[in-house]
Amino acid sequence: METGSQTSEVDIAEAPLPLTRGMVRRIVFSSSLGNALEWFDFLVYGYFAPLIAKQFFPVHDEWLSTLLAVGTFGISFLMRPLGAIVLGLYGDRKGRKAALTLSIALMMAGTLAMAVMPPYASIGLAAPLLILLARLVQGFAVGGEFGSATAFMVEHSSAKRGYYASWQFASQGAAAILAATFGGLLALWLPPAELAAWGWRVPFFFGLVLGPVGYYIRSHLDETPEFLATRREKSRSETHAPADEQAPRQWLNLLLAVGIVAQSTVGVYILQLYMPMYAVKQLHMAAATSFGVVVLNGGLQFALSPVMGALSDRIGRVRIMLTTSILLASLTYPMFAWLKTHPTLGWLLLLQGAAGIFKAAYSGPMPALMSEIFPVRVRSTGLSIAYSLGVTLFGGFAPTIAELLIHWTGDTLAPAYYVAFAAVVSGLSLVVVGLRMRRPAPVLTIA
Repeated sequence: METGSQTSEVDIAEAPLPLTRGMVRRIVFSSSLGNALEWFDFLVYGYFAPLIAKQFFPVHDEWLSTLLAVGTFGISFLMRPLGAIVLGLYGDRKGRKAALTLSIALMMAGTLAMAVMPPYASIGLAAPLLILLARLVQGFAVGGEFGSATAFMVEHSSAKRGYYASWQFASQGAAAILAATFGGLLALWLPPAELAAWGWRVPFFFGLVLGPVGYYIRSHLDETPEFLATRREKSRSETHAPADEQAPRQWLNLLLAVGIVAQSTVGVYILQLYMPMYAVKQLHMAAATSFGVVVLNGGLQFALSPVMGALSDRIGRVRIMLTTSILLASLTYPMFAWLKTHPTLGWLLLLQGAAGIFKAAYSGPMPALMSEIFPVRVRSTGLSIAYSLGVTLFGGFAPTIAELLIHWTGDTLAPAYYVAFAAVVSGLSLVVVGLRMRRPAPVLTIA
């Protein structure tokens, strides 16, 4: 820790500027909109994967065709770590605002490609290759989105970090509601042939409407006080190493943050994204019904994430999140087993309701906790890399893993094992973080 005339990062972090309600709304909306657009596009792709498979991956085996479409969804996550490094370093050097503006521009490019791409029948092999390229561009953009947006939120105030940062995941809930509503309404209103031919493209065109709004707002934002203060301090002192030299020293913090992400991302991709496909294929329920239960899950996440984030500002983030990890690891298998023997709408609603509460209780405090692991100088990079690695390793291929596990074992409860595994990984990571935070020296906030 620095002494004398030099100001430490903790001193900077504990001297936030007062925020008006209008400023808070602008900060939250601008930071959350890109995240919402990301998840809207990703969820829509997942929901319509069987139709996209027939349009762009036409093979004789329907299971293989679907697997290719879902696999393309997963492959895009391989670009996230690269995007996290590039955009994270960009955000730590040029500012959170610059990284946020660039990431949403790249996301819009990928969304446009998905909306207008001709099918395999029109352009042949170029269709699946271009779809893959569009997904890779989006994966790169999303890689730096979480870190820059979270840093932007928490660096405006240290008093309510849990509440502000929780809107990252509240916006995911809103995106899930919107995506599932599109899926359900299109499945109800359009004949199957029209839905397969062009109906699935409608949500992507809608996403193109949101993108320019987010780009305009982000391009007119002010930089965060903490980032500006740290940059001024670096210019006055020779003791600070550049962000790219500091990042390797954060390897343990990075590993812990990746473990923390595991439960959150698997909860999204199995209990939210994969459930409509699971309900239709394994429980033989109507597609419109399966989309409806996702609205419940997303609604709870949207409503409760800010509540849990605010609660974590009062009673502690690790306490809330670790409790959720224990409950999820213990209850996931019984819930799936009961649903298997009672495949009704009522029990599916109950499972999705419980999943939504668990998701909000865990993910609401998570961005603030992760931001407190990394110092300001490397916060954008650390958050981006940790989140991208966590999502790539545990979440990106979660639907693919679930399909493969069911196919190989013949056990329709296989997704529950994967969810429980992720909860155990996150629980162990939280225990270590909690123990380190109890030490007298603030080792998680000082590089």
